[in-house]
Amino acid sequence: MYTVAQLGAVKAALAENRPLKILAIGGSAAPGASASYPAKLEAALEHALPKVDVTIDHRGLPGEIASGAAERLRTMVAEAEPDLVVWQVGTHDAIARVDVDAFASALAEAVGWIRSHEIDVVLVDPIYTASMAADVDYNRIVEAVRTVATQQGVPLVRRYEALHYLSSRTDKGEGHMLGRQFRLNDLGLRCMAEHVALTIATSLMRTETPKEPKAAPAQPPLTEPQRAPG
Repeated sequence: MYTVAQLGAVKAALAENRPLKILAIGGSAAPGASASYPAKLEAALEHALPKVDVTIDHRGLPGEIASGAAERLRTMVAEAEPDLVVWQVGTHDAIARVDVDAFASALAEAVGWIRSHEIDVVLVDPIYTASMAADVDYNRIVEAVRTVATQQGVPLVRRYEALHYLSSRTDKGEGHMLGRQFRLNDLGLRCMAEHVALTIATSLMRTETPKEPKAAPAQPPLTEPQRAPG
């Protein structure tokens, strides 16, 4: 449950045989299960990309919305010097009732800025929870993340769909959630980490679509055609 796209900076790091540096933002950095996310992501990536040394700098803040993370991006990127930014985004914006157009604009601008510095981006859309499944504003934020990913040409982890599927496959219902909080438990974090790793690995197998050659303009004849004698 993901959408792939080119990851040029990640490919360059692998080609140069150097550690892959990832900056993880968004979501919650609160103590508890969430604190294990970087380790789970690192393990999932090293399984998906054997022989690749992965380092993860996790800088998520509890309850942070997209515009807040965007304001910190310049500092975070300057300090971490990442090849790839993995951004969990949208859940807190939806809960905070951020205007969807303002959210989409802030996200698109931030993603564009990251990519302009030759850094790859993978977006992770909001958490699925039955309590918000019918909420129009929540679903508009989910859709906005997907739209930005498509417009910016970056990979997208469809976390909402993945967790929806996971919840439908267990008798425990939302076994991926930490009680009534908008936070993932160990199962949910492991599921997300595996989907992020799979998205990155699959995107790396994607090749550039060759451009169709342009038709050469018609050239005038070198000599005038001879006329048949009258």
